[in-house]
Amino acid sequence: MRKIGSIYARDIRNIATNWVAAVIILGLVFLPSLYAWFNIEASWDPYGQTGGIAIAVANNDEGATLRGKQLNLGNEIVASLKKNEKIGWTFVDEKEAMKGVNHGEYYASIIIPADFSAKIATVLTDDPQKADILYYVNEKINAVSPKITSKGATGVIDEVSRNFIKVANGTIFQIFNEIGVELENELPTIEKVKTLVFKLETVFPELNQAVGVALDDVHKSNDIVKKAQDNLPIVTQLAKDGEAFTNKLGDFLGKGSEAVEALGPNIKQDLLLLQQTATATQELTGILKDANFDPAVAKAAIDRVSQRLTVAVDVTDRMIGLFEQLNKYTGGKVMPFVIDRLKSVKDRFQQQLTTVGKIRDAIDKGEKPAQELVDNLNRLSKETAGFIGDILGRYDSEIQPQILQGIAKAKKTAQNAHTVLSEAVKSIPDLQKILGDAAKGLAVGDKELKEIQARLPEVETRIKDLADKIRAFEKEGNLTELIDLLKNNFEKESEFFSEPVQLKENKLFPIPNYGSAMSPFFTTLSLWVGALLLVSLLTVEVHEPGYKSYQVFFGRYLTFGTLAVMQSLMVTLGDMFILKTYVVDKLWFVLFGMVLSAVFMLIVYTLVSVFGNVGKAMAIVLLVLQLAGSGGTFPIQVTPPFFQAIHPYLPFTYGISMMREAVGGILWDIIMEDLIMMAVYIGITLVIGLALKKVINKSSAKFISRAKESKLIH
Repeated sequence: MRKIGSIYARDIRNIATNWVAAVIILGLVFLPSLYAWFNIEASWDPYGQTGGIAIAVANNDEGATLRGKQLNLGNEIVASLKKNEKIGWTFVDEKEAMKGVNHGEYYASIIIPADFSAKIATVLTDDPQKADILYYVNEKINAVSPKITSKGATGVIDEVSRNFIKVANGTIFQIFNEIGVELENELPTIEKVKTLVFKLETVFPELNQAVGVALDDVHKSNDIVKKAQDNLPIVTQLAKDGEAFTNKLGDFLGKGSEAVEALGPNIKQDLLLLQQTATATQELTGILKDANFDPAVAKAAIDRVSQRLTVAVDVTDRMIGLFEQLNKYTGGKVMPFVIDRLKSVKDRFQQQLTTVGKIRDAIDKGEKPAQELVDNLNRLSKETAGFIGDILGRYDSEIQPQILQGIAKAKKTAQNAHTVLSEAVKSIPDLQKILGDAAKGLAVGDKELKEIQARLPEVETRIKDLADKIRAFEKEGNLTELIDLLKNNFEKESEFFSEPVQLKENKLFPIPNYGSAMSPFFTTLSLWVGALLLVSLLTVEVHEPGYKSYQVFFGRYLTFGTLAVMQSLMVTLGDMFILKTYVVDKLWFVLFGMVLSAVFMLIVYTLVSVFGNVGKAMAIVLLVLQLAGSGGTFPIQVTPPFFQAIHPYLPFTYGISMMREAVGGILWDIIMEDLIMMAVYIGITLVIGLALKKVINKSSAKFISRAKESKLIH
């Protein structure tokens, strides 16, 4: 130990007494800081400066007419983009846009075609067409800019789609609302017509009796005929009101059929969203079953799935309510199947929520979730996906056609009633003639009364037929319930179907800017670079005789380790107090940096001490591999298989992890794993240094001597 200490003390003394060496050493201590600071500062907030990325916008939209209203979505897009300062939107004509993209003046261009609004307006026709927005991007200008411009273009499409769905649904539900209000206003008249028909139906027995009595008593019959003549205006008004009612009812049912067809895609979209939630739950079970189970990844996936399951339960409940209303409207023939399936889906979503909660509790306790819970979650998600798939598979071919068939049947019934009432209106003159003849018959005698008596059954049959048609219509649907369904708030319904699901984001361990988020990687990288600089300019050997191999190894490492720790102090303190990077646990950030410097320096120092210049090359190769294989920039999962395979064995993997914990907030179980791996690297390095240094140094002495003879290699 005394000789090891003497080597270290002499190195410190030589640095302190030789100002040239001291200047060089200070430079080596300071240089890694510049490497880290410049890179962190350059990447401080790149996505907050995208306003300088120019994207050309050319609007050729000629507009269109939708339900009598002028529509120009191209102008609306341009107006919206002018308020958006996240991208450098530049508004030019199509020729200038294409020229600018080709020559690199614009990173991308968006062209809105002349028929954009016209195609959107086809949504209410028998042949709806999708509208296109043309997007051109120059990918040779920069590697990252196409991703940013593509995000901007996608945002434009999402905004247009969201606004269109809101407007289209609003129009459909407004039509429903207007029909409901109109029916409600006419409801007293409809009820009055129905009452008068039923009343007239009950009067005919009395009329027949009056005619029969007239044969015996002309005077008494005359009074009865007069009563019938007094009621005739009521019958006339009844028939006319009934004819108008059935005509309006037919129009309403026609509009209701169109509305159901327009509502279909929105219902299917909600079903697809529910099916995606079921699929996401199955993906979670894959993560939980993974041999390389990662609690942090599992927790994040569980939180996302829990949010989606909560929304899915709410969406399913709303759809159950909608189909229950449609069930009343269509006579209850088809909807029970859909309602039962949706209730099963809701029940399984709720069971999945409970199971996911139990799994989260197990992970929070540091346990791996029980296989029974994971299997149960997988089974529930598959059953849920199966139920939803069953509904989707039968929706277009069975469910929606049955709804439309029910509406068509009701419409046909209304048309038949309209026909009967029209015939009744045409028969009123005959009835007037009959009653007139009856009055005359009372004057002329028994012969005319018998003739009137023979024609009365015909009129009675027509009135009874009309009453029977009204009763049949009432059995097929409750008009009051239908009115309540149609009078729903169309604005709220439109808002719901335009955006049925909202993402509620919860940030764990938030980091305010990109530069701070990248500081663990660049800090770790600079410490390795600092170790390379030290071994490149300072010798790892002690040329004075009298020292054993292990004494030289440890004695000179103390010098290198001291300088490496000074480098880490310069880098970490500068990160926090010069660049103002965000760090939650500042003291641990500094201490972890010191640990990393000591370990990295030991690795690099050992390679050079044992293998000489070849060791420097090996340290550089390790640096290159760790740049791509440590997951410092991109998630390791998106890198090629080779880098994913070496990822668990690289020092950077655990060094960056330690620094990230200090920056975002420490989880000590992660830190303990990282420190254990650092201890493993120290152990491996010491074994190599102590066991191989003497042997390899002796065997390579002649090789190094010949290399120096070239006067090119030191």
